[in-house]
Amino acid sequence: MSRSLNKVQLIGNLGADPEVRSTSNGSRVATLSLATSRQWKGQSGEKQEKTEWHRVILWNNNKGMNLADIAERFCKKGDKVYVEGSIEYRSWQDREGQTRYTTEINARELILLSGRGEGSETF
Repeated sequence: MSRSLNKVQLIGNLGADPEVRSTSNGSRVATLSLATSRQWKGQSGEKQEKTEWHRVILWNNNKGMNLADIAERFCKKGDKVYVEGSIEYRSWQDREGQTRYTTEINARELILLSGRGEGSETF
């Protein structure tokens, strides 16, 4: 039997306040825009930087993990967070019949690293 692993760990800054909505069945979901950056020196010694943007999805579930509510209450633009989850690729047809693609991180853990109060908060 072959084994596989789909695990993503990111530390970055929020590019906007969380977008929180309710689905048609009453579930709550939050979407985060998370920026991760890396820096290096180019061949001529100049500083280079590249920023990647990640779409992170946080769900409330029936097991007491209310990550969407936590994101809505505690997260804001500019906050540094740790997110752990899995990567998912989706496609759909838009109104014009074009196929659209997206890559999302389905978060299972959220740690607030911005240091409000006493240390970081883990959810």
